[in-house]
Amino acid sequence: MSKDFASESLDTVDRALLARLQQDGSLSSSALAEELSLTVTPCWRRRKRLEELGVIRDYQANLDRRKLGFDVLAYAQVRFGDHSGDAPDRFEKVIQALPQVLACHKVTGEADYVLTVVARDLESYGRFVEDVLRRQPGIAAIQSSLALREVKAETRIPVLPD
Repeated sequence: MSKDFASESLDTVDRALLARLQQDGSLSSSALAEELSLTVTPCWRRRKRLEELGVIRDYQANLDRRKLGFDVLAYAQVRFGDHSGDAPDRFEKVIQALPQVLACHKVTGEADYVLTVVARDLESYGRFVEDVLRRQPGIAAIQSSLALREVKAETRIPVLPD
């Protein structure tokens, strides 16, 4: 994203466009233009500009993990014993390549990283912890929390008015 970009540079139409695309990223420019009371070309230009600025990073379908056989949603807190070496950097590279890791955040507090992980069942999550996480150099502790019930799972960013 451009260093000089600020969310304040988004007008009401940009915000409405972003909100609508978060609801349905498959909308064509003509359908989006109609909903926003624009003509197609200005709507397409706005969308393209937001893509080029990096405000819109990509488009994806939101899938139901359970219907795809991922019944376990886990949060793994990882703590490193020594932060001075390159182990954390190597860990980040490994994690970025793992499709079952939906998110990884470097955090403050007792843990150094919090991972959101999906697995088919508890046994496959256990194998992930043993075969992947425990084999990473420098890790001193791993603490897992398993989701018992999904109360809210949202990926949409609030698009607040001006």
